[in-house]
This record gives sequence, C-alpha cells and structure tokens, in this order.
Amino acid sequence: MDNRVEVREFLTSRRARISPEQAGLPVAGQRRVPGLRRSEVAALAGMSVEYYAKLERGSLAGASAGVLDAVARALQLDDAERAHLLHLAHEADGSTAILRRARHPKHASIHPSLQWTLDAITSAPAIVGNNRMDLLAANQLGRAMYCDVYADPASQPNFARFAFLDSAAHRFYPDWELAANMTVANLRTAAGKDPHDKGLHDLVGELSTRSDEFRRRWGAHNVRTHGTGVKQFHHHIVGDLTLAYESMDLRADPHLTMTVYSAEPGSSSEDALRLLASWAASQEAAGSTTKLSAE
Repeated sequence: MDNRVEVREFLTSRRARISPEQAGLPVAGQRRVPGLRRSEVAALAGMSVEYYAKLERGSLAGASAGVLDAVARALQLDDAERAHLLHLAHEADGSTAILRRARHPKHASIHPSLQWTLDAITSAPAIVGNNRMDLLAANQLGRAMYCDVYADPASQPNFARFAFLDSAAHRFYPDWELAANMTVANLRTAAGKDPHDKGLHDLVGELSTRSDEFRRRWGAHNVRTHGTGVKQFHHHIVGDLTLAYESMDLRADPHLTMTVYSAEPGSSSEDALRLLASWAASQEAAGSTTKLSAE
C-alpha cells in the first residue's frame, strides 16, 4: 500500500466529514467542497496552509509529534484515528522498518499451550485470530458459535470473507451493516499497523474484486479499536444472542488476539449459551462415535 496515497486519502476523508459548524467556524457563502477547507484545517491546527497542504498530499515524513497532535485535534480524530495517523507517520519516516524483521510467520498456527488455554474456558465462547481476521483457534463453545464460519473445511476460516462472501452472514449478524462496517474498519486499522503484510494485501484485493459492499467501505478509510463492546448474533440453533466481548492482544504473539464472549447473568442469552454448549457437546460426541465406527 502506497503510504503517500494512504495519508492523502485518510486526511482528506477526515476533513470532508467535519462541517464548519462542528469545528466552531462561521459559515459564509456557498461552499464548493464537503466539510472543511484546507485553509480552515490549517488555521485550526495553527500552521500555514502550504504546510498543511504538504501534509495532506502525503508528506508526513519528518512531522513532529506536536504537528501530528495539532492535525488530530483540528480534524477531531478519535483514539483509533489518532493511532492510525501515527502509524502512517512512522511508516513515512521509515521507523517501522526495524520491526519488519520480526514479521509474524505466514502459516496459520498457534502454540499448543494456547489451545489448552482456550479449552480450559468452558462456559464462554473463546477464539484467537490475527490482524487479517483469520479464525485460527477456538474452544468448543467458540467453534459451535462460529460453526457457519467453519462451514468450508477446505479454506482458512476468515471473518471478512464470511461477512462479505457468505450469504449466511446476513442471518448470523442481525445488523449486518454494522458488522460489515466494523470488519472493514478492523482491516483498515491492521493495514495501518502493518502495510507490508502481503496476506492482508491479497485479502483486501480479493474482497475488493468480489464485493462492491467491501470496496465501498474500504474507500471510506474508517478505523477502529477492537477492544470491548456488545455484539448481536442470530445462531441457527439457539436463536438470538446478545454477548459482551473482551479482546486481548497476546504478549507472546503480538499479532494474535484472544476474544472471549459472555452473556449477562440471568439473561436469555445466558440460557442460549448453555443450550449451545449442550448442542456442541452432543455434536462432538456424535463426531467421535462416527470416527470410532469408521476405524
């Protein structure tokens, strides 16, 4: 991904979404551009129009932390957007090059002890994924919850491919638009952190070619921090689920994230999780019986 293009499109998209009223600026006459003008962002950031225009053209190399903070304040960036801007600036400076030597392996595997840890979580769905949104491992309840994502045994389960290329996603995510937006924002954030990840390049290229919905969202340059929140699901076995989630980066494998889901105590979703656990156990038992019979 071309860093200058990424910087230009990101800053332009953030500027276009802010109205003069939102920025506390007076409005006079008819405006020919959406959002703020470059001159208005420059004034809000306390810099010359020429210098801000240079930054917006993609020349972030050498920009100080103070300059980046001023731009972030002028454009009203949230925490995820500020972090994305910093990642883009570090890439422009070449300061991320030293980290590329420790690039994570291309193969999708996890340490056995991590799987043991997942399996020790018995009352909540728990999964491990990477920045490309590959689903690398899960406990029994996690596999049951995401059985639709595991539907094709011939390919690596991937949440982005599932969301945009599998019709089952529209049933699984009751608010598919929200799920789609979050998925693309997660990938865009990952691209800012590691713009040289070929696997991510290939995934974005595939989805951009095969899905108009993905391509449109990718062009919006939205980013987000996937840390904690509440998600809605509709499982074909147990019905509606409202689950809180907590995502944690793994210190031993910084490119991996563990996510654990939980239901509010005493809620219908907690009852549904118990039913799902019972169904998962029966499915696994049936599979083991079938395997033994075949042997």
